[in-house]
Amino acid sequence: MDALANLLYETRARGAVFGRSILDPPWSLRFLGGSPLTLMTMLSGTAWVRVDGTAPVRVEPGDLVIVTGAAPHTVSDAPTTPADIDVHGSERCVTAEGVDVTEDIRLDLRACGERYEGSAMLLTGMYQLGGEVSGRLLEALPPVLRVPGEDRHHPMLGLVTAEVERADPGQQVVVDRMLDLLLVYTLRAWFARPEARAPGWYRALGDPVVGEALRLMHDDPARPWTVRMLADEVGVSRSGLGHRFTLLVGEPPMAYLAGWRVSLASDLLRATDDTVASVARQVGYADAFALSAAFKRIRGIRPSDHRRTAAADARAALG
Repeated sequence: MDALANLLYETRARGAVFGRSILDPPWSLRFLGGSPLTLMTMLSGTAWVRVDGTAPVRVEPGDLVIVTGAAPHTVSDAPTTPADIDVHGSERCVTAEGVDVTEDIRLDLRACGERYEGSAMLLTGMYQLGGEVSGRLLEALPPVLRVPGEDRHHPMLGLVTAEVERADPGQQVVVDRMLDLLLVYTLRAWFARPEARAPGWYRALGDPVVGEALRLMHDDPARPWTVRMLADEVGVSRSGLGHRFTLLVGEPPMAYLAGWRVSLASDLLRATDDTVASVARQVGYADAFALSAAFKRIRGIRPSDHRRTAAADARAALG
């Protein structure tokens, strides 16, 4: 896998929360579900997307938008339209607090609105991320990013629209995969834009030398890599690889590999009951002591402390 594939591996739409909002102006939806990453597009009509504390972003039909972070965000027909509908993930779609009579306006399991015909239709897909590995992706993204509509992704939007408007067997799996494709397309198109300021590891993927070195480390992080080994694999000198890698990625090869291994270890410590020694071996350290030293140097805490904190956070999230 390359670096982007690794970061996206746990960011797949398994049972994605997706739906349509069918609206007539004036309208404004307040999304309160706390999803770390939301993909959205206007299938018809225009909208403004804003996260608290940031400037609103105009969205035209066919544009693809990603909203990052769990903070509430608003999608409306105009920047000044006050929120009149609260959307709580897939569970509830109700008139907003402050409206005299609160009522559920969900048309069916995946459609929100007062009627099936409206001048604006918003499609959303909400993703739950897989831990610190996927969190690296969020760090590279702004609160709201927009990829203007282009003919290349219109066919996929047409397929998604047709699929969510019916209730055939297997629909969830079909839409999950469609959302995955749209997410990957949107991220690749975004990072290609000059305003994206793509991170060094992403820009380096296109380099025949550094990109291959990154792929080697991501494919087999447990291998006892050295700069010499990587240089031999990609066919350049040790000094040549070190200089080129640092120039493109922003840090030396072994520093990047240590950070990647610690991210992998963080997720294993959170998601499994494996011992610290076992986790260490899985990510490329000889023993628990070596992993602990790397963890303390990079994160400032020991692996066991990280595991306890992650467990406490998970219990708190469950209430």
